[in-house]
Amino acid sequence: MEALTPLLAQLGIGGVGGFLVGYAVKRIAKLVAVLLGVGFVLLQYLAYRGVIQLNYEDLLLHAQRLVSRFAWEGLLPLLLANLPFAGSFSVGLLLGLRKG
Repeated sequence: MEALTPLLAQLGIGGVGGFLVGYAVKRIAKLVAVLLGVGFVLLQYLAYRGVIQLNYEDLLLHAQRLVSRFAWEGLLPLLLANLPFAGSFSVGLLLGLRKG
């Protein structure tokens, strides 16, 4: 039983931590989505009125660079380093995202 105690602690902490992070991420993501939507509509309106001129190719290039910075390439080694914690964290994260 003593051998299982650290594993159970990792599973519990990972699950609870994942749930809390997932819940917070979903709430924040909703706010960010609304702000990005309002910003996009504002840019379109200003471009329509002739106040600004948008270069959509450059805008797309900058957006792709920003997204590539947050790519998941470095996540796999991190998750595999501590598999029980990562597994329970992932499950908790998904539950938190559903609940939030």
